[in-house]
Amino acid sequence: MTVTVQPTVPAIGPAAPVEQSPVHVDPAGIRAALGRLEEPAFVVRVGNGIGVSNQQPASAASVLAAVGPLTPERLGDASFRARHGLRYAYMGGAMAGGIASEDLVVELARAGYLGSFGAAGLLPERIEQALGRFRAELGQLPYAVNLIHAPSEEELERAGVELFLRYGVRCVEASAFMDLTPHIVRYRVAGLGRDRQGRVVAGNRVIAKVSRPEVAAKFLNPAPASMVADLLARGLITAEQAELARLVPMADDITVEGDSGGHTDRRPLIALFPVIAALREEAQRRLGYPVRIGAAGGLGTPASVAAAYGLGADYVVIGSVHQACVESGTSDQVRTMLAAAGVADCDMAPAADMFELGVDLQVLRKGTLFPMRARRLYESYKLYDGIEALPADERTRLETQVFRRPLDDVWTDVQEYFTRRDPAQLQRAGKEPRRKMALIFRWYLGMASRWASVGEGDRAADYQVWCGPAMGAFNDWVAGTDLAEPGNRRVARVARELMRGAAFTSRVQQLTLAGIRLPVSVRSYRPGGVSA
Repeated sequence: MTVTVQPTVPAIGPAAPVEQSPVHVDPAGIRAALGRLEEPAFVVRVGNGIGVSNQQPASAASVLAAVGPLTPERLGDASFRARHGLRYAYMGGAMAGGIASEDLVVELARAGYLGSFGAAGLLPERIEQALGRFRAELGQLPYAVNLIHAPSEEELERAGVELFLRYGVRCVEASAFMDLTPHIVRYRVAGLGRDRQGRVVAGNRVIAKVSRPEVAAKFLNPAPASMVADLLARGLITAEQAELARLVPMADDITVEGDSGGHTDRRPLIALFPVIAALREEAQRRLGYPVRIGAAGGLGTPASVAAAYGLGADYVVIGSVHQACVESGTSDQVRTMLAAAGVADCDMAPAADMFELGVDLQVLRKGTLFPMRARRLYESYKLYDGIEALPADERTRLETQVFRRPLDDVWTDVQEYFTRRDPAQLQRAGKEPRRKMALIFRWYLGMASRWASVGEGDRAADYQVWCGPAMGAFNDWVAGTDLAEPGNRRVARVARELMRGAAFTSRVQQLTLAGIRLPVSVRSYRPGGVSA
């Protein structure tokens, strides 16, 4: 509970201490009292000043404001935690290419958080390896797997869903979708059934990450009837599931993604979230099916996490910050680069998976030439009709400075790669010179992320590191603490500090809204700064 006070509340500061009193008037005592998150905190008048106590004073008249207990487990929505079997309404978002690794997912699951494996960009056999580990090690503990929309490689999307269904994956994080596809619809509908009371049960949960209201609306509504009918005709779902598909939305949860690393529209979360939340409210009234709304993008400090919950987020999703943790599937070199990043050290560059569409993603700029070189490739793609149309000097520059090998040799590698991955791509390239050029340029974009993840020493200038401004904010927050050292950044510790800090910050904000002016020195949470 928060008690409203008169506008002219004296500032907390030094006052004559009361001997043996539980009321704290010094900054260290105030911070300790606020940091006892499992206890209420009372702001009381003491002489000519005010202080903070965890015990309710005998005289109610002396209480100026109060906040109840607020532990990290209480942040967010209880039904989100219950639905996914979590202790905390906190999710580690998928980072492609296995950067959101098996180790990261397992550590989060064991600590009571939800982690999403970064399956995007991986071949089916690599994804199957991860699913086998989750089945063996996690048992009933929660985890999710990423399903990314792949408009130029539909076969990978289909193969991913086949694997998820075969291994009984019960939660998928759907990302980069611009429209619904038969594959994500199949995953959702194939898990529908009824419980003993006759209620509809969605056995396959979908967490859809979106940054546009029109895309959110697709996931907030039932699956398109035409897609459902086609799946039924092909025997991929049952008649009962087709009927139930009309009664539930495509997603259980919608993650509103602001200015994040990787694929992003760079929309301000504070502007986007209320718009999509309003769409959710309307959809719930119409369908009567609960859908939770989460927040992602730019969340790297307790203050930003608390702000997301303050917006009404049912859960939060952390991405860039986890990439710098020791469990992530990237290299020590990249972790060192990330630990040195500031909030302004990111840039936009063409995305490998949506290169021809002109889609960009957000990457680290500091310490790498990748953003500049990738943009130059896209400019050449737009300007010329194919590799053979490149001016001689431009081709020489690409071969010596960017690819560092003949483009004909690169094309040989591309052919070998797509023969295993998606032969249809090569058939198109044989008929369309610009398509062939796109595949060659995408080789560099794909290899740039691989060089980064394995720490290829002589290609550091070409590292592609997906990163958003949250990374720089996190670095500023942990400066001067043990978490400033990359080797100390364990994902469960980072999650715990962010959540405890968010709870602490939320209590401070409640008191601020009640008119209490706390000293600057006690308003912010530092890692390890309050009792665990």
